[in-house]
Amino acid sequence: MFTQTMIAGWGDMDFNSHMRNTAYLDKSADSRMLFFAAHGFSAQEFARRRIGPVVRKDEVDYFREVNLLETIEVGLSLAGLSEDGSRFRLCNEFTRADGKPSARVISTGGWLDLAARKLIVPPEALLAAMRLLPRTDDFVALPSSV
Repeated sequence: MFTQTMIAGWGDMDFNSHMRNTAYLDKSADSRMLFFAAHGFSAQEFARRRIGPVVRKDEVDYFREVNLLETIEVGLSLAGLSEDGSRFRLCNEFTRADGKPSARVISTGGWLDLAARKLIVPPEALLAAMRLLPRTDDFVALPSSV
């Protein structure tokens, strides 16, 4: 699993003094982009190719609180993929420093051609990188978007 260590910062907190719901979505997006960058698809490479990931739905399950300045491990795995790679489901698992799960985010999306504003099949190298991610136990084969 692709894993990054992150910190729950001041801007991640809500009124109840724990990590706010949208902070989980932000850290999930950071995790995805760090994975893509580590596999040859930096923000600059996406811009050069005029494509980008687009999320159509996020689902969040919360298990335990994360408080200010706590360290969290954010893991990334593959929860679903179409044969051509045009649609994906990515899973981020959040684990506290004590080893207890904090949250799970499932993001469903596809690949957007930034000029045509249409969903596309990703470049082969990007699809190959996605296939390197371990599959979740509930992995599903998705229909194509194109």
